[in-house]
Formats: sequence, C-alpha cells, structure tokens
Amino acid sequence: MAYEFNDRGRIGRRALMGAGLAGLAGCSSVKFQLPIAIRSPIVFSTASSGAPPLAQTPEVEAFLDDLQLRTFAYFWWTTEQKRGLAPDRFPSGTFASIAAMGFALTAFVIGVERGYVPRAQAATRTLAMLRFLAGAEQGAKPEGVSGYQGFFYHFLGMKDGARFGGCEISTVDTALLMMGVLLAQTYYDQPQEKEIRDLADKLYTQVDWRWAMTRAPVVALGWTPEAEFIPYDWVAYNEGMLVYILALGAPIYGLPKDSWDAWSQRLATFWTDSGELSMLRFPPMFGHQYSHVWIDFRKIQDDFMATKGSDYFENSRRATIAQRNYALANPMGWRGYASDQWGLTACDGPADLTVDTGGEQRVFHSYVARGVGAIDDGTIAPTAAGGSIPFAPEICIPALMGMRQRYPDTLYGTYGFFDAFNLSFQDEKAKLDRGKVVPGKGWFDTDWLGIDQGPILAMVENYRTGLIWNIMRRNPYIQAGLRKAGFRGGWLEPLTQQAPQPTEKKT
Repeated sequence: MAYEFNDRGRIGRRALMGAGLAGLAGCSSVKFQLPIAIRSPIVFSTASSGAPPLAQTPEVEAFLDDLQLRTFAYFWWTTEQKRGLAPDRFPSGTFASIAAMGFALTAFVIGVERGYVPRAQAATRTLAMLRFLAGAEQGAKPEGVSGYQGFFYHFLGMKDGARFGGCEISTVDTALLMMGVLLAQTYYDQPQEKEIRDLADKLYTQVDWRWAMTRAPVVALGWTPEAEFIPYDWVAYNEGMLVYILALGAPIYGLPKDSWDAWSQRLATFWTDSGELSMLRFPPMFGHQYSHVWIDFRKIQDDFMATKGSDYFENSRRATIAQRNYALANPMGWRGYASDQWGLTACDGPADLTVDTGGEQRVFHSYVARGVGAIDDGTIAPTAAGGSIPFAPEICIPALMGMRQRYPDTLYGTYGFFDAFNLSFQDEKAKLDRGKVVPGKGWFDTDWLGIDQGPILAMVENYRTGLIWNIMRRNPYIQAGLRKAGFRGGWLEPLTQQAPQPTEKKT
C-alpha cells in the first residue's frame, strides 16, 4: 500500500564556477578535428577497492530504506505543487533550480515504485510541472521569461517561475532537466497519461541544440541576453557528455557525430596512467555521477573507451576508489578523513576565510567544486559517496552508514544527509556563509541541496533495482544519441533492435 503524502508539506545554485571550473572540466573554445582510432580489444576490468564485498545484511537494507524515504521526501515536500518548481536548496532557498526539477521528476518515479505515493498522485505532480514548462514564456529579453530557444534559465523565481537573479541559460542544467522529462515520458505509459508523454516530447524536441553550437561543432556552457554566449564550451571529460547524448538523439535540432568527437577529442589528455586505477580524471565527484544517474554505461563503449578496454561506468568506479584512497592518505592533514568518512565534490562550505588552526593558516571556502588534485579544504559531502553507490557499494555504503552513526543529529535529518560538513573548521566566532559550528565537532551545513540529493536517491535505486537505468533503456532518443555517438556493446546490442517510438500503450 502506498503512503499518502498529502501535499500539505512545506514549500520550499549551482552557478557556473567561472573560467576556473571551465578549465578544470576541460571546457574550451578550441576546435578539435583529429580522429580517434580503435587500437585495443575490449577487455573489461574491475578495479579493486581493497574492501570485501558488501554483505546485504538487514542493517544495510534498513539504512538504505530509511535514506531513500527521507531523500524522496525532500523532493516531494519541497517541490511547489502547481508548477513543479523545485528549490535549489532547503530550507534557506529562495529560488528554483531546473536541474533539481529534473531530479524531482526522477524522484516521483522512484516514489511510485517504492510505494511512497500513488502513481496517479505522482502523475498529477509531473503533469503540473510539464504544463508549466511547456507554457512558460521564452524569449531574448532579460526579464519575465523562463528560457530561450527551448533551453531554460539555470534558476527560476519561486513566485513567478521566470529568470532569477541575472543567471544564465544553462545547457547542462537544461540537460539534467530533460533527462527527468524523458524519464517521465517513458515511465508514464498508461492511456490516461498521454498528456505527460506529449508534453515531454514537445519540451525535448523544441530544445535548439544547434543554436547553442555557436563555436561548431561543440556546445557552449550557456548564454545571457546581456553578454550572449559564455566563452567556454563542453569539451573533454565532464558531465557534458549528457548534453551531447541528448543533443545527438534529438529528432529536429540534433547535432552531428562531429560534436561528440569534438567533446571527446581531448580525452587522452585527461587520462591518467595509474595501474589498476588508470582513468579519465575529473576532480569533483559529480562529473563522474550525473550522466550515470539516467544512463547505464556498463559495458557499452564509444571509440575512446574501446581504446582503453574500459567503459565510463568502470571509470567512475576507479574515481570513487581514488577518492577513498585520497582520504586515507590525507596529504593535507584534515581532521576526520577516514575509510568511512570521505567525499569531495561541489558542495557548500563554511565560508571564504583563512583561519588560524593550531598555529597554521588554513584556507576554507563556501560553495565551490572540491576534488582530488584540486580544492580540498577538509569539507566532506555525503553525496560524493551516496551518488557513487552503484560504482563501489562496498566502500560507499559503509561510508554513509559511518557518517550517520557518528553524527546522527547534526548531519542526518528529516530529508536525509545535509549537504556537507567540515571537522577542521571550529571557529565559533567566524562569520559563516552557511551552516553552523557545533562546539567540539566542527562545521555542519543546515541545508539540503536538490542537485546533491537527487543523485543519492536515484543511485541508491539503481544499485538496488536498476529502475532508472531500465526505464531509460527503452527511451528511443537516448538510444539514438548513444548510437550516433558511436556507443556499442552491452545492452545496446544487437544494433538492429531499435526501441519503438513513444506510443500510447494498448490495453
């Protein structure tokens, strides 16, 4: 029986990191034209974490049950009902995030399958969001619109659903939204749910990816009416792969195979040879997670991964293990790093301050993309482990359980894990950007962030049942994008078996 969430709950940033993160992610305005050749056979390896396989004990199952229910509740109770505006953060958030809206659509599907809410109730909430998005005004003017050329602004005002705070049209955040939209299109297959499928199709097919290809054949990070296109593009290894898979699969404004080749052209420069942990590097963990929330990359390969005898799923497994290994080494000597307490990604932090800690000057940050080999100020984000559970459950789940056990009240609450914590920051008199300092423990965030909650919920479900992956395998646009990019093998075989176009289910 479904639990009746009766919609009386409380209603309720990821801004671009600028040129620094753009360079870190391999974003550039340079064009690439060299072809990639397949030079080695397909041989899949599984890097060892050094930890024993995870035993599926009642304690583990109970923890995952509780974590999923609480994290689902975040999206159900904080997402505004009439238009589906999901807050960027809660409880301090004042604007919606289109990426969080994509994760909310995903959460609603999980909620149905987990028995948290009735299907009809989730469909009603989904339809409200899609109706708002499809009807929202678009245009080049700087105010009073929600998007342009089929894309949407990164942040939307919670009161009017229009552009918030001079933010940018975001190609990747639109992609995260569209993945939730396409999930809804594929999942809601009953005759009475036809409007969901039709609106989802309209929203996805009206995104003009070619307009965003201002420096062909690659896609720009974003656009504003004041300055036009941001001078950085999605190239090399990062979450931009999601943008290209969606853009290649689009039936009207679809991009050519050259766009994927341009994105992947610099992958070799991001490859690190480290024996069993050789991999494509991207310091913050979110870059290894976001695309995998909706796409099962296990044993499917594009040309580059074929040259390495690997796949993007295995690459994310190695990145996860590398994060845990880094915490064990703890080269900067931060307090609390351990085998079951680790995780660097984009998240909140205490403040942009330099603090004297025991006679040593330590630099801390507020919201920033943290990662191995990049920024490490001692701030741990549970979503780094939570969103990586399918890659390495034997180290991710014990880490989450360990963090909850240590800090059951300060780190784990009504909606699951708060965004981040830092045990090395203990200045109780400091002016904080977010959160609070707990005497004798350290700094703890007091907000949940939608783009960090979303991967936790979805990736726990993918680990347990493969639900989101299995639904999205049936989506013809995702299959088309993967095949056009050159992916083959695994669940994409045989290539002659094309997925059917979305049609009304016959009963």
